[in-house]
Amino acid sequence: MFKTRSVLTGGVAIAAAMAFSAPAQAQSAGEVLKGAAIGGAGGAVAGAVIPGLSVGDGALVGAAGGAVVTAITKDGHRWYRDSNGRRYWVDKRGRRHYRR
Repeated sequence: MFKTRSVLTGGVAIAAAMAFSAPAQAQSAGEVLKGAAIGGAGGAVAGAVIPGLSVGDGALVGAAGGAVVTAITKDGHRWYRDSNGRRYWVDKRGRRHYRR
C-alpha cells in the first residue's frame, strides 16, 4: 500500500508541476487537459484489469502521465528524425513535413 501511495503522490506532483509550467512551454492548457483526460481513461481501464491497482489510482497515474506527455510534445506534433538526421512530423494523411 505504501508503494502505491508513493507512486500516486509522485504522479500527482508531476502533474501539478506540468500544469504550472505548461503556459511557459507554449502549450495550450486545453491540449494538456485533453492529454490528461485520455491518460486518465486509459489508466482507469488499466486499474480495472491489473490486480492490486484500483481504478482510481490507475486513473490518477494515467492522467498525470497523459498531461506530462502532452505538455512535452512541441507544437502539437510528434517529431521524428530521418536517416539523414533531418527533423519532420507526419500529418493525418501520412505526409512528412520537414523543419525548414
